[in-house]
Amino acid sequence: MSRLKAEHLYKVFGRRPEAAVRRLEDGASRDELRADGTTAAVIDASFEVEAGQIFVVMGLSGSGKSTLLRMLNGLLEPTSGSVLYDGRDLTGLSPAELRDVRSHNISMVFQHFALFPHRSVLENAAYGLEVRGVPRAERLERAAEALELAGLKGWESSWPDELSGGMQQRVGLARALATDADLLLMDESFSALDPLIRRDMQDQLLDLQKRLKKTIVFITHDLNEAMRLGDRIAVMRDGRIVQNGTAEDILVRPANDYVASFIQDVDRSRVLTAGSIMAEQAAGAAPVAVPDGTTTVSAETPVAELFSPFSRSDSPVAVTDESGEVTGVVTRDGLLAALADQPDAEEQDADQPEEVPAPLVPASEPEVITHA
Repeated sequence: MSRLKAEHLYKVFGRRPEAAVRRLEDGASRDELRADGTTAAVIDASFEVEAGQIFVVMGLSGSGKSTLLRMLNGLLEPTSGSVLYDGRDLTGLSPAELRDVRSHNISMVFQHFALFPHRSVLENAAYGLEVRGVPRAERLERAAEALELAGLKGWESSWPDELSGGMQQRVGLARALATDADLLLMDESFSALDPLIRRDMQDQLLDLQKRLKKTIVFITHDLNEAMRLGDRIAVMRDGRIVQNGTAEDILVRPANDYVASFIQDVDRSRVLTAGSIMAEQAAGAAPVAVPDGTTTVSAETPVAELFSPFSRSDSPVAVTDESGEVTGVVTRDGLLAALADQPDAEEQDADQPEEVPAPLVPASEPEVITHA
């Protein structure tokens, strides 16, 4: 079961919203509704978020991404559709039940920190637990642990105005972590930060995620941030999700011209991985040995890290799994083709023979890697 599931969510502001949903279902456009004084903020949004996954919703201002996020924890009631958390339909809960879910299961990290200036860093981090009614000694202990996770050990007695913007955002993150909620909703949480601090916070989030395995929905308008953080990415335009996939899916197979326009300036070498461009070993093939001196990488290795070995040798790079067995190879030509944004093999002319990367040699043969 998915940790979080959205099913056909609509959010319409204005007159007769339910009738507006029916018009949208019948094919009416967003502009047609706007001409009648009605705004369709989110239109038929459906997706699933698995446990321990960072799910990024990306779109420009006005695309509906923040409205969508606020429907996930009940801050906004959907006009139509449902939100399921661990199989429980949040849209059918009473206000008291929703407050309980937000206190124990779902935490939110805002863009502008939302810190209390008259409370210390420790007291700010403990605020969510205070609202929940956790005894003071326990909540301060848990807040201190969360601040340490967020890299703020030693700053507990400081005031918010003594901290940099990045440090203030760490306090906001620590406040969410202190509640021990399984689901974190992050609304443009790093967009107000300077570029270097923003990247540092991205590093911090990825490091925390490796240790804590939270389920995170992260809202951003920055595609590079989305591709760096997201296990999956939903791209929104005019209230609709126009593509939902991995960073590699979106980079290699954009769903339409709108998505393609976003990715044209993305550094492909930082998004594509060795696993995504390798030629896989044939199923059932004999075990393959890696000759001495052959460079080996994991499937998750960014292709940018393959430049160095190919600068020293034309030999393929072996891609290995966790047990050290070879799962495929990356050739120099394969690397260049991936960076040049060549079409997928199935889109190539069927009359043109496909170039097959040279395999690694079996263990019984003494030869080193050669080209076909």
